Amino acid sequence: MPAVAPRILVLDSGLGGLTVLAELMRLRPDADIVYAADDAAFPYGALAPDAMVARCLLVAERLLAVHRPDLVVVACNTMATLVLPHLRRRFDLPFVGTVPAIKPAASASRTRRFTVLATPGTVERDYTRGLIEAYAGDCRVDLVGSRVLAGYAEAELAGLPVPDEALSAAIAPCFVDRDGARTDVVVLACTHYPLLRARMEGLAPWPVAWIDPAPAIARRAAELAGPATRASDGDRLAVFTGGTGLGPALRAALAARGLPHAVVLPVPFSRD
Repeated sequence: MPAVAPRILVLDSGLGGLTVLAELMRLRPDADIVYAADDAAFPYGALAPDAMVARCLLVAERLLAVHRPDLVVVACNTMATLVLPHLRRRFDLPFVGTVPAIKPAASASRTRRFTVLATPGTVERDYTRGLIEAYAGDCRVDLVGSRVLAGYAEAELAGLPVPDEALSAAIAPCFVDRDGARTDVVVLACTHYPLLRARMEGLAPWPVAWIDPAPAIARRAAELAGPATRASDGDRLAVFTGGTGLGPALRAALAARGLPHAVVLPVPFSRD
């Protein structure tokens, strides 16, 4: 009897995980993949830590019950740096998380000054600061927590790009030239941000290396999923917990990224 193709759940607060999805589909075209966006609670960075943990556990429980994946990729730095241990304790299956790519940045930087561009939640995490202490002790690391870039990436996908001036202002703090050391690497420590990378490269005041964590995350997930089981491509499905922004432009953007079908699995959320 032929082996059953693995089913992988890619879990995110919004659409940033599409950057991980693209790499995962390239490495594991045989796998069935469910991309789940908890858009009803987006953005996660606005949630208190306890509220984020409770929300993630609730959404994960619903998705696992319906789709029964073999493996879950947590494609959100804000979520992974806080909630990943809770998910692993609650559910008996492998979880692959995203973490800021500080070790590769320290290896790549020649000026020994680099920037971690993330959400405020990721910037504030002890986990992030622990990575800096462990791998970048001899570097000057500038932490930039943006409250707007994830929303800008979502708008880009919905066909409503923000003006260059707004995007330029958002990334300006990443570029530091001080005390004889200029930023030469920017870590994209939110999976949303690579969706804006081409525009950010064009707006940058000088060239830098941009580090996207998606390839490394996808490689780890592809390994854990086991050997390929079929020559044909697997099924692809996008799931939203709210779906209020799921209009024609977004559906077209999802289809162009390998998600021809999108459905809503309601998981209501209130910030009151």
